[in-house]
Amino acid sequence: MTHTLGKQLKQPDIRCIHMAKLIIVSNRLPVKLQEQEGRLDFKPSEGGLATGLGSIYKKKNNLWIGWPGMVVEDETQQQQVIDNLNGQNMHPVFLTEKEIKEFYEGFSNETLWPTFHYFSQYAIYEQQLWETYVEVNQKYCDELVKVAEPDDTIWVHDYQLLLLPSMLREKLPESTIGFFQHIPFPSYEVFRLLPWRKELLEGMLGSDLIGFHTYDDMRHFLSSVNRLVGHGSTHGWINTGNRSLLVDSFPMGIDYEKYEQTAASEEVMKREKMYRNNLHSKKIVLSIDRLDYSKGIPQRLQAFELFLERYPEFHEKVTLVMLVVPSRDAVEKYKELKEEVDELVGRINGKYSHMNWNPIQYFYRSYPLETLSAFYRMADVALVTPMRDGMNLVCKEYVASKLDQTGVLILSEMAGASKELSEALLINPNDINQMVETLHAALTMPEDMQKQHMQHMQESLRRYNIHHWVSMFMDRLSYVKIKQLSMATTYLDEATYQELSNSYEEASTRLFFLEYDGALVDYHNRPLMAAPDEDLLELLQVLSSNSKNRVVVISSREKDNMQRWLGHLNIDLIAEHGVWIKQRGTGWQTMTSLIDDWKSDIRLILDLYVDRTPGSFIEEKEYSLVWHYRRVETGLGELRARELVSHLNFLATNSNLQVLDGQMAVEIKAQEVSKGKATGYWLNMYPHDFVLAIGDDWGDEDIFKAMPREAYTVKIGNSHSVAKYHLDSCEETRKLLSRLVGLKQKKLPKELL
Repeated sequence: MTHTLGKQLKQPDIRCIHMAKLIIVSNRLPVKLQEQEGRLDFKPSEGGLATGLGSIYKKKNNLWIGWPGMVVEDETQQQQVIDNLNGQNMHPVFLTEKEIKEFYEGFSNETLWPTFHYFSQYAIYEQQLWETYVEVNQKYCDELVKVAEPDDTIWVHDYQLLLLPSMLREKLPESTIGFFQHIPFPSYEVFRLLPWRKELLEGMLGSDLIGFHTYDDMRHFLSSVNRLVGHGSTHGWINTGNRSLLVDSFPMGIDYEKYEQTAASEEVMKREKMYRNNLHSKKIVLSIDRLDYSKGIPQRLQAFELFLERYPEFHEKVTLVMLVVPSRDAVEKYKELKEEVDELVGRINGKYSHMNWNPIQYFYRSYPLETLSAFYRMADVALVTPMRDGMNLVCKEYVASKLDQTGVLILSEMAGASKELSEALLINPNDINQMVETLHAALTMPEDMQKQHMQHMQESLRRYNIHHWVSMFMDRLSYVKIKQLSMATTYLDEATYQELSNSYEEASTRLFFLEYDGALVDYHNRPLMAAPDEDLLELLQVLSSNSKNRVVVISSREKDNMQRWLGHLNIDLIAEHGVWIKQRGTGWQTMTSLIDDWKSDIRLILDLYVDRTPGSFIEEKEYSLVWHYRRVETGLGELRARELVSHLNFLATNSNLQVLDGQMAVEIKAQEVSKGKATGYWLNMYPHDFVLAIGDDWGDEDIFKAMPREAYTVKIGNSHSVAKYHLDSCEETRKLLSRLVGLKQKKLPKELL
């Protein structure tokens, strides 16, 4: 988010935590619109998300926004749908046939879905699909802006809307925005294959809280953000420079009571009895999946075939009941998968079936909850073996439905649910022999052991149900907002500028403390490339030419660099964190008597890290050493820096040395040197009616702490600081100073002029 001076920016207040209104946003609404005999009807969805959030979006003036499940082009019909849904706390986003094809079927399900499930060989990369994906995310944003208030809480769901958080942040900067991803997030090595990888990450980073099902997904996301966008993280917190956000894991549960009560109903018990009579089998293995290559259906069939071959004593005693729910039949990959599954089922049944026994009972259709519940009740083993799954709720539904606590769950360790259901028999879906032997172990497991495992899993699922998941996410989102408000400085908006400007005009003596790198000049990969441009030199010259002004430029750089770049100007200089100072018209002098006999020992350590880290290098100053890693492979540099800081801090414990972990650099210097002490020298020496101090990193906090209470202190970037105000960039620093002296900068972006 970019602010501009001259734009009134209202700061968020604590009221946003009380959530004036909650707006849930997902690709689909929790109802499906259908046309029957010219009349539009709504059919409720049975999905876990619809169940979990059902009680929330219907409260007060809360709202759920999404596509109603049908293309409606007629404006009269659209208004009819809007009116009907508004009465149910829902608001539709109307999509065209082209948008459904390119945004949903195309980019979402043929680019993102295979990539995120580690089937990148199936992914297609088409620019047109990406452009439609951007347009549709913008369409959702536009609909939200129509109904959202500044202090609303917005909860965005899943991979179809990855760009939406940042679009919303641009339009509604004060809103509380949460995002939850319901499918896996792949490792950096896989995610980086996407041509639009950086844009997708930046889209998600518009959120205040980003949630995943598992810690692994969270870890993969943080790694990709670090390596592709350049933002590091600490305990899940990401600081983008302008704001901080949190990434965390929230395993999604099911409506446990609903499945428990359904399994106990008379209707379900009646169906169970009927199905048992039809199957004539002593042991039943259940497999329920949507048709998708991520579910591992062919591999499961191959394992069952090998089981029948290896354990002939189970012939006519075990039946695999396989329910496959139709999905994306029109997509070629899914057509091919359907043909492969049909062929495998036919071959296995043809090979092993008898007059009264088919080893596989295969149903390609969707079933109501009561039928599924009957199958859950009667299944001795549930075979849930996806190749990759965000969570997988089928396994949880099976466990909740086992009222007598018998039955065995075989679960893929590639499903998110495996992190919670450790009492299940966990398998690697790529290991066919392990699957066969685990199936045999499940079918022969003693009943008392079955009950022991099932009891533990039921206790866990009963506690961590869908309502707990919703509550945990919303509580965490409120916590993040409180934390942001406690950490945030106030943006230096137009009203504050006018106050600062008036104070400047009225003052007869003024002091400016300006950090060079990060506040006046952007950081560069090569430190010596950050020489001042003509605009900056002109700005400093005009600022210092006023007899009321005393300008002090501060830097951690060597004094020779600062002399070469700025020594000809009528300004004061502080170099090497305050070791060297130079008042205008005089030469350089040290603030205090220092020794540097420690440098040779520390240099040996830094040399070792240069040897281990290609692209890093050492900069030697008179009284400090700096290890730079700006040109090191992202991720590796941060890792080595953490090691080095830890190493140096241990060595510095009983010495007068201080370790500074700065912008892509680690510096070690004498403890008695600080920018705060150096700036204190000017504050003591020179009278001042007006003081302005601008810095950018945590090393500049010493400057802010040294300032008098009435001083204007400004941090570049909205991270935690003792400064009173913040700006977003060097450009904004220059604009602020230019406005004070009536100078128009030539090279600033147009929106800042």
